[in-house]
Amino acid sequence: MRALLKATLTPHAYRAYGRTLARHLGVWGAAYAGALAAVTLFNAHFTLGVNATPSLPYTLCLIAKGDLEIRRGDLVAFRWHGGGPYPQGVVFTKIVRGLPGDEVTREGRVFFVNGVPAGRAKPFSARNTALAPGPTGVIPAGHYYVSGAHPDSLDSRYALAGWIPRAALIGRAHVLF
Repeated sequence: MRALLKATLTPHAYRAYGRTLARHLGVWGAAYAGALAAVTLFNAHFTLGVNATPSLPYTLCLIAKGDLEIRRGDLVAFRWHGGGPYPQGVVFTKIVRGLPGDEVTREGRVFFVNGVPAGRAKPFSARNTALAPGPTGVIPAGHYYVSGAHPDSLDSRYALAGWIPRAALIGRAHVLF
């Protein structure tokens, strides 16, 4: 390309072309650097969560990292500890139903948090795997009872999930759609 340009352009036009190209590259370089800085800043404080199961009616959430002033009814994102059909580190999004100090009870397979129904545990998963009921008693400091809206949601109703430790929380999730 360079040889073709030299052959078709006068030396003055060739130098002008080089200056124009350098100017455009500078603008594009600055735009790229700005975009990179914006993405880096965004990723430091936020991430996107995609719900790939019917456990909640939401598809996409904005997760505010480190926003851990958790209240009952908040949507939270946390890293799965591993086990069952999901590998360790997968991000789950669930609704907080129980806070530290709340009492979780069970009558049969129906769970209650402070006497308020919090879901019914199924005896078998959709894949016909036996499911042990989750823990009952007073939720210890630094743990939360979480649940999904769907009957097949893997949440605190099951021993496999149990109460979610604060250390596993990424932050609060905000529904985008």
